[in-house]
Amino acid sequence: MSAHPLPDPHALSDQDVLARTLWGEARGEDCCGRHMVANVIMNRVKHPCWWGSDVKGVCLKRYQFSCWLASDPNRAKLLAVTTADPVFRECLEIAASAIAGRLEDLTKGSTHYANVVLLTRLGTLPEWANAGNFRTRHGHHDFFLVP
Repeated sequence: MSAHPLPDPHALSDQDVLARTLWGEARGEDCCGRHMVANVIMNRVKHPCWWGSDVKGVCLKRYQFSCWLASDPNRAKLLAVTTADPVFRECLEIAASAIAGRLEDLTKGSTHYANVVLLTRLGTLPEWANAGNFRTRHGHHDFFLVP
């Protein structure tokens, strides 16, 4: 059990929630991959829909970013991570740039991403992950603009 209680994500700042989402979703990617996940989140913020209209709303929307699911083992890790972790420090910098509007969109407007190779192997590829919606690929993620 953790020595400190884990924070309530709704009580965290937008920058902190965005950084923790980047860390939880893409800490195994390079800096560019984390940057691109931030692009997807900010593209959703720019185009409010069922997925939310602000950073926390988008990041914490149920079933959108698996790292926030109560059943995901990464959730406790992402709530406990500190600036002692160099990847988390980088995620905080990316999040600050994204929120300030200084993060170039490398995803060509994408609103979704998926590890298509893994999902195809598992037989669980979402309907929206199709060639018509595909925008670009980086690392383990394919990025999509879903209307």
